[in-house]
Amino acid sequence: MPKNITIFTTNTCAYCGMVKKWLGAKGYSYEEVNIDEHPERQQEALQASGQLAVPVTVVTRQDDSQEVVVGYNLAKLAPAVS
Repeated sequence: MPKNITIFTTNTCAYCGMVKKWLGAKGYSYEEVNIDEHPERQQEALQASGQLAVPVTVVTRQDDSQEVVVGYNLAKLAPAVS
């Protein structure tokens, strides 16, 4: 079980909603950072992913290692949170 999940989103991102819905259906809690509403945190998403695309999902494991998943990519997201 991940220690923390943070999703960087925007107001117009359809894939962001899909990632949140998938995580919710699996019973995972997460912190959402909407970079339209918190532009000062956009740099965090850019540093984590290396690009300006959203969603950026940062999964922090119990050992504090992190995995970053860009977009609605269940092939990467599912093993990252399990």
